[in-house]
Amino acid sequence: MSYEVYLDNIFIGYVEDYEDFIRDFKEKRRSGIIPEFVNISLDEDRKIVEINTRKGRILRPLIVVKDKKPLLTKEDIEKLSRGELSWSDLEKMGVIEWVDPEEEENLKVALYPEDIKDDTTHLEVSSLIIFGIATSLNPFSNKNQSARLNRGVRPLKQSHAIYSLNYHNRFDTDISILYYPQQPIVRTFSNKIFQKENLIGQNVVVAVMTQDGYNIEDALIMSKSSIERGIFRSVYFRSYEVEKLRYPGGLQDEIGIPDPSIELYRGKDKYKYLEEDGIVSLESYVSADDVIVGRTSPPRFLGLSSESITTGLRKKDSSLTMGGGEEGYVDSVVVTESPDGNTLIKIRVRDLRIPELGDKFTVRHGQKGVIGMIVEGTDVPWSSSGIRPDIIFSPAGIPSRETFGLLLELLGGKVGSLNGRYVDGTPWYGEDEEELRKELLSLGFKDDGTETLYNPITGDEFKAKIFIGSLYYLRLKYMAKNKLQARATGPITLLTKQPTEGKSKKGGLRFSEMENEVLAAHGSSILLREMFSSDDSVIFVCESCGSLATEDNIRNRLYCPVCGETEKISKVKVSYGFTLLLKELISIGIWPRLKLDYKF
Repeated sequence: MSYEVYLDNIFIGYVEDYEDFIRDFKEKRRSGIIPEFVNISLDEDRKIVEINTRKGRILRPLIVVKDKKPLLTKEDIEKLSRGELSWSDLEKMGVIEWVDPEEEENLKVALYPEDIKDDTTHLEVSSLIIFGIATSLNPFSNKNQSARLNRGVRPLKQSHAIYSLNYHNRFDTDISILYYPQQPIVRTFSNKIFQKENLIGQNVVVAVMTQDGYNIEDALIMSKSSIERGIFRSVYFRSYEVEKLRYPGGLQDEIGIPDPSIELYRGKDKYKYLEEDGIVSLESYVSADDVIVGRTSPPRFLGLSSESITTGLRKKDSSLTMGGGEEGYVDSVVVTESPDGNTLIKIRVRDLRIPELGDKFTVRHGQKGVIGMIVEGTDVPWSSSGIRPDIIFSPAGIPSRETFGLLLELLGGKVGSLNGRYVDGTPWYGEDEEELRKELLSLGFKDDGTETLYNPITGDEFKAKIFIGSLYYLRLKYMAKNKLQARATGPITLLTKQPTEGKSKKGGLRFSEMENEVLAAHGSSILLREMFSSDDSVIFVCESCGSLATEDNIRNRLYCPVCGETEKISKVKVSYGFTLLLKELISIGIWPRLKLDYKF
């Protein structure tokens, strides 16, 4: 029976012996006659042979198997390790070929060499290919839940690290550089390839236990002595920029120290760090609301007399200032041009960041947590060998999340630290748990990684054996100092009359059910009315029919537009959000009526 042949969904002819046709096609592709990224697939139900050359197809590499033997030999692997062969050479030799999902439908792919059978056509390059690059960096990840793998990947992109060797020449919006990054003791095969020099964390001693309740709900207890020795210390860079704009009529901004006579002048103290050119001097320590680039803008509206423009009386201060709660040393200043040809000034400020309460940390297994308490080094439990943990991790985070890879990393990290070697935590191929236990036992420790710890207050021995070892911890970009926000009064939104949202807009703080319960629990219930009244407004309601009353400014009276009532009009205090709801209902033809009652 003839099979139709299509090239990128375009019919090009028929073929009688489709099996020979497909076999010959693949041989020519492996020999280099046909390009390596051209695929062929068979649809037996529709009697179609499809040749695909389209862009955007997902391809993946597989090792070709012939006569129950993979074409990739041990000699080839040795040559690869010595650099005598490359990946491209394997492609040209026909050992590796790229397949798309359609072609893979007709293939028999073995996961391991021992799984090869008579009908096997290909072999996986590695079982690690099931992971992405970031996931393959996590040790013993085959022991974790799949959901934890996804959650463990995101923090890798958010950790403090040396992300680029030329970071001191870059003006990124905000970035953090870790002072003392380390190689993980427990690492995977992918670490050796992708993360050989790009380090993102530090190896710390971790005890899995509770202490005084300060590490509940994923919180961490961190030793103050460890912090003072430099653990997780980093530098935070934040960049600011301002442009010297041009306006119609030949007007433009002026860069310099603003004149005290202009509008919105901030006071002499705010400009104290500016040099004569209006730009902040290097290594100046600036804080919230300090001006770092002085700029004066012309009047917004051009319908002004030339006299007012030339005198500068109506010019406004539009200087670049530090944001609320921000501080640091001026690290770098660049004056350049924008794409529009305007003068562009960029300022980079650096700030030393030492771990503090509320800073966020994580391990590579998706177990994130914030510092719940920083305790003195003398108040941290110690082992019989004199080791005090840097971090105390809550054991309650293990059973429900089933991150058993974390426990294996803790065990492997302990073995690696004591023996001065790296431990292979590659999923499926890494070191066996039993071997790690035997090695730990030979070093004079219990094979399960537990030790006797002593109470730092009483000096008594803890009755329970404490699991203690080494973990690779990452410090994330979420720092309490960047989240600090406070407001008494400030801007409100035009529509709802409620405070604006967000720290950058000097907005209000979210206050909801849990915050409500906290105030009530602390005996501060009287504050609740104030907290929930940021948009107080007053409406007038007709007591007879419940409709909203209307104000007659000519006769200076209130009346009901429905029943005409003028006497029984009550003043009611509500939130503006409720007022807005009533008006929106009226706008769509629904007339709300309010039933009034005395509160007391």
